[in-house]
Amino acid sequence: QVQLVESGGGLVQPGGSLRLSCAASGGSFDSYSIAWFRQAPGKEREFVAASRWFGGTAYNGDSVKDRFTISRDNAKNTVYLQANSLKPEDTAVYYCAACISCISRKLESYNYWGQGTQVTVSS
Repeated sequence: QVQLVESGGGLVQPGGSLRLSCAASGGSFDSYSIAWFRQAPGKEREFVAASRWFGGTAYNGDSVKDRFTISRDNAKNTVYLQANSLKPEDTAVYYCAACISCISRKLESYNYWGQGTQVTVSS
């Protein structure tokens, strides 16, 4: 059983930056792929980025390309999402999720979810 806790959300002005963290406990962290999803009010939860267990990464190119960077620190059991040049449309609850050795952008592939952290981009 893996527990995930997100942190780092908040209110930021357009063009600003935030670093979200996803701390994991339980299980073997280096065998998990960890992804970030987000859900804006009235919209479906969407894939943002993923850190694969073997070291690869993936991004939702349409919405976060060249602005967001995902990284992981296996020694700290933590995955980070550096979000730069934030836009009002990035406003959402950001969730991290884990799956064992999977390569997927689909919600249903992820077995474990955190509670989410709110990101609000507004002037």
